[in-house]
Amino acid sequence: MGGLTGGDPSLLRRINSAVVLHALRATDCATLTEITRVTGLSRPTVEGVVEGLIAAGLVVEKAADEGAARRQGRPARRFRFRAEAGHLLGLEIGPHRVAALLSGLDGRVIGAQAKDVDETASADERLERLRAAVAELLRRAGVARGSLRAVGAATPGIVEADGTVRLSTALPEWTGLRLGERLGRSFKCPVLVENDANAAAVAEHWKGSATDCDDMVFVLAGLSPGAGALIGGRLHRGFGGAAGEIGALHLLGRDVTPETLLSTTDQPLDPLDEQAVAVVFKQAREGDLRARAAVDRFIQRLVHDVAALVLALDPELVVVGGWAAGLDGVLEPLRRELARYCLRPPKVTLSLLGEAAVATGALRLALDHVEGQLFAVEGVTARR
Repeated sequence: MGGLTGGDPSLLRRINSAVVLHALRATDCATLTEITRVTGLSRPTVEGVVEGLIAAGLVVEKAADEGAARRQGRPARRFRFRAEAGHLLGLEIGPHRVAALLSGLDGRVIGAQAKDVDETASADERLERLRAAVAELLRRAGVARGSLRAVGAATPGIVEADGTVRLSTALPEWTGLRLGERLGRSFKCPVLVENDANAAAVAEHWKGSATDCDDMVFVLAGLSPGAGALIGGRLHRGFGGAAGEIGALHLLGRDVTPETLLSTTDQPLDPLDEQAVAVVFKQAREGDLRARAAVDRFIQRLVHDVAALVLALDPELVVVGGWAAGLDGVLEPLRRELARYCLRPPKVTLSLLGEAAVATGALRLALDHVEGQLFAVEGVTARR
């Protein structure tokens, strides 16, 4: 970068600013000499850029340690990125709970809030519950709503680019909901809406089981499983945003519903909810043969659904999350069946983030949006 000459001076300044800002955000603090060494820019250029970033409120000089100053004379000036210059929200809107994570501009979580919600709640009730969780989180953290720079939200269903939920069978009144627009009424910053399994895949790649893997599948294992996939480190949504909807595979010649799979009688399980399913799994653990058979059917259905996706995408890693990830014996059948079907079976592991995966992925989406503003310059992206 230090060798750039000619061209548009204002563009070069913006590129240099993005490079210096990224270098500062990657460390706790740094001197001008350290920034110069890391970025390859000249000392005068770094000095000018840092002063501009201070004026913009994105960088601040770190106060010197008085004790060290007395022992060593005047210390070198040190600067740090002001993560507190803005804040981000990651939201999860699910069947049984809503959750929110709050971070600074560095993505470090500084607060969390979750509230239970009835799975039969209307769209208005669910969103009101979410608003209450956000308000409580901001109040406890002492963060003004106007400080928010971006909000990510993740929810079950097929989500269009404008934040409209095109189809969702998991939440009442959710299909056709203009969720991005509804959430946008509560925030003055951009709101990005994503499918929950996609968000969880992003989260596991960021902070979970897939930090060293760019080709992976995250399986949100539940009554109707969904999946998110990263290909080459990038989220794969598909043409219509429906990639990974493996819960619909039973419609393709395998018309076996969860109600039938998990029944311990000759009748479909009714009602079909997590409480009823928990009873079946408890009975299986206690040795009930019909319950054990029901659980085996459920696991086999999950195995076949995941195998179909793995055969299509050939990922390096499959991460299993969702409430069904806690079932005894989920991983071994997956590994065994994938070894049968796949030329090169992927590694299979459990989510490290657990129930925080969806909200964490939503937070990452918000962070990606802000990073695009901080570090991208007219199609030229700073080195990262």
